[in-house]
Amino acid sequence: MVSLIRLLCSEGSCTRDSSTEIQLLEQASALPEPETVRQSLFIGAVGAIWGSGRTGDEADYPPAFLGCFRDVLVDSHLVLPAIVPEDSDAQENITVGCSDKDKCDDSPCQNRGRCVSQGWRSYMCECQRPYEGNNCAEEYITARFGNKDLGSYAFFFLDNDPGDTVTISMFIRTRQSSGLLLILANSTSQYLRLWMEEGRVKVQVNNFETLVGQGTVSDGHFHLVTVKLEGMAAMLLQSAQSQGSMPIRPIQVHPGDLVYVGGLPDSRASASFGGYFKGCVQDLRINSKRLQFYPIATPVESYSLEQLINVSQGCISDNACAVNPCLNGGVCYSIWDDFICNCPPNTAGQRCEEVKWCELSPCPASAVCQPRSQGFECLSNVTFRVESSILQYRSNGKIKHSLCSVSLSFRTRQSAATLLHAQKDSDYLTISLLDSHVVMELQAGADKDSLKVTVQSQGPISDGEWHTVELSMESQTLPTSRWIMAVDGGKTELSMSKTAAGDLDFLREEADIFLGGLSLGAGVNLSGCLGPVEIGGLPLPFHLDTELNLPRPQEEQFTRINGNDALQYGCWGANVCEPNPCNNQGVCEDRFDLHHCTCPSEWTGPLCQDPTDTCISSPCIYGNCINLSGGFMCVCEPGYSGIQCELEVDMCENSNCSKGATCLKGFTSYACLCPRDLTGQYCELPQLPVSTCMGKRWNYSCFNGGNCSEEDNTCYCLPGFTGQW
Repeated sequence: MVSLIRLLCSEGSCTRDSSTEIQLLEQASALPEPETVRQSLFIGAVGAIWGSGRTGDEADYPPAFLGCFRDVLVDSHLVLPAIVPEDSDAQENITVGCSDKDKCDDSPCQNRGRCVSQGWRSYMCECQRPYEGNNCAEEYITARFGNKDLGSYAFFFLDNDPGDTVTISMFIRTRQSSGLLLILANSTSQYLRLWMEEGRVKVQVNNFETLVGQGTVSDGHFHLVTVKLEGMAAMLLQSAQSQGSMPIRPIQVHPGDLVYVGGLPDSRASASFGGYFKGCVQDLRINSKRLQFYPIATPVESYSLEQLINVSQGCISDNACAVNPCLNGGVCYSIWDDFICNCPPNTAGQRCEEVKWCELSPCPASAVCQPRSQGFECLSNVTFRVESSILQYRSNGKIKHSLCSVSLSFRTRQSAATLLHAQKDSDYLTISLLDSHVVMELQAGADKDSLKVTVQSQGPISDGEWHTVELSMESQTLPTSRWIMAVDGGKTELSMSKTAAGDLDFLREEADIFLGGLSLGAGVNLSGCLGPVEIGGLPLPFHLDTELNLPRPQEEQFTRINGNDALQYGCWGANVCEPNPCNNQGVCEDRFDLHHCTCPSEWTGPLCQDPTDTCISSPCIYGNCINLSGGFMCVCEPGYSGIQCELEVDMCENSNCSKGATCLKGFTSYACLCPRDLTGQYCELPQLPVSTCMGKRWNYSCFNGGNCSEEDNTCYCLPGFTGQW
């Protein structure tokens, strides 16, 4: 900052008179009015620097003084320090006092610049990219490429040799995933290429070695991209983060080489690198030398710009909302090179293209809404009886995709019925029940004899439960293929046709499709329920558009054409429990077209018509059962008792054994074990003495008081006893 003071002198008053006594000027009257000036005296800087209008030899003026003055006298008058009016031009940038405060204390460097002190009241700013200038206040001007999708590029001439190490760096901002960033070329080849592919930066050196960045840069934010070529190595960095390196053959950059930015003059050549770059480039440098598209005021060393094609100043955005990209009433808000749609309720997606149809309650109360691609479907079940009508369908003529599958769910107890039949000329499809098995018959293709296939489920499924059958081609890419049948998801049962047939594309145009029978004239031969039925992923709707709160918006549809017939929505079985078929107060249970009687305990049979045989369960454990009205009686085997003869009788519980005797329990009786001094059946008699007798051949004993007899081996017994001994 230039600081100075100008003394204005009247004619002859600046000449010092030595005889004059020194007098101090009053501060308020020290300087005369400028109108009386004949000549000027400047202190601190020459007049041209301050703005006096001199332009002759300004370059020869010494630099402005930086420092302090004290007690400056002119013709004995004190001119410094002095106070002048605020609107006076007699002095500029003069402050009272003499401070040596470090200028960096005031943080003069802007935009994150680093202040470096340069001595007394002097400093220097080290600027962060992309800023420049004494105080880092000036930003390098951003160049916009590809505005309004125009092909744009710029090229520069190199006027010096960058040296053995070449570092190319720049800020880029884009939302485009591909495009050419920069090419270094000489008269014979392009020896360095920098472009974007799938949102990542790619570097190619000498048309051979290629390095790809790890992170994407197509997010609409500024990224600092740096390519460093040093000797036999190349390194790629993004925002100071290394993206990798690779060995290369050394390159030579010479004066006169060209630098292309954003594209090449030949659009076909640019297309090889993803086309022209669409986005912004800022602060492009080769080593420390700038390549400026629009120069800044601060003088910096730069390469010469040769041509600028469709490149605009600044980083303006395309108006992405100009074409109104938001659908279904969405409101578009522009962001840089992109847009955001504020979607109304019940819509979603970047462009509000996904309508949440089911949140709009389009279906009647008897149906459940299911979201579909570009639309919705109202799902319900339909009950078929003899008095019902067959449902007839046709394509709306807008079905484009191939039809390679059929799925349907049903519930019945019929062993034979027609579920679905479709026909056009000699091509036909029939899905029916035969002996409680699902059978598909298909004839489609050029050679009718060889392309008729049949596939049948393995197990019976006419059990009154819900079952799902899915039929699909084994290979959907071949003209003909075997067909696969999966029952209930195919977890336990999967069947396959032995021969091949074509697809179901004959149903896309003017083919008649019937549910519940073979044709309108044949009448319904299905008694049961049908759930959702689909051909090629397209449903055969049970509800007409007139029954819905909103029409189906999807383009590809099968439509029901016999709309006058009222359907019985839901799955309703026959009223098998009214009147109650169960006798004797049995409870009837409805098991869909079949009843089951739960009988009181005293009755049995399918209709509770038979008295219960209470002995059938063999309630008597050790005995014989006698069936009685309202119950049973057990005749127990010997040794057992209880209601069910479950208790074993203790024969010794009421025995007649005398005291001291031991009762020995038998199965049906007992015995008494007598002590030594007792005897008898119940040990009720005293034990009599035993006599020992001498025989001729051996000794023997006489019991119970018996005496020895003179006759050998005999005894005389007391009354009441008999026997040899």
